[in-house]
Amino acid sequence: MVCGPIGNKGIERIKNVSQFLVKNGFSVVDQFCSRDRDYSRIRDFAGKKKLSNAIVRHDLGLVSKSDVLVVLATPSFGAAMEMYFAKELGKRTVFFSEGKIPSPWPVKYADYIARDGKSLLKILEKIRNEGKSHRHGNRGVGMS
Repeated sequence: MVCGPIGNKGIERIKNVSQFLVKNGFSVVDQFCSRDRDYSRIRDFAGKKKLSNAIVRHDLGLVSKSDVLVVLATPSFGAAMEMYFAKELGKRTVFFSEGKIPSPWPVKYADYIARDGKSLLKILEKIRNEGKSHRHGNRGVGMS
């Protein structure tokens, strides 16, 4: 599963990275499989507790089903929480940052840091190959 900010056109970046991974032979969990999962139009979640709970429950469920979480460098409360949750579950995490990383937090919780698309593919291929030697079948990059 690829995760990052949804608002301010962040959803497009998530979709672009996901498409890039699929084009290069990885299966990616699609957290926006239905129109009601795109909440990028919402600018203020105050007063939307029920919706917030549903979104978080859905997203954490997808993280649970994913083998690897790819976290985009653009700051996001949700992506940071998903990264932490993934690590608590023992999932592999890849922090994808083409620029400087001005915080120690993603470095602490990342198993790998990809600096460009080529290095991201190389890291994911390494993880996939390690997985093949440890188990039969791959649920996918469930790359969040």
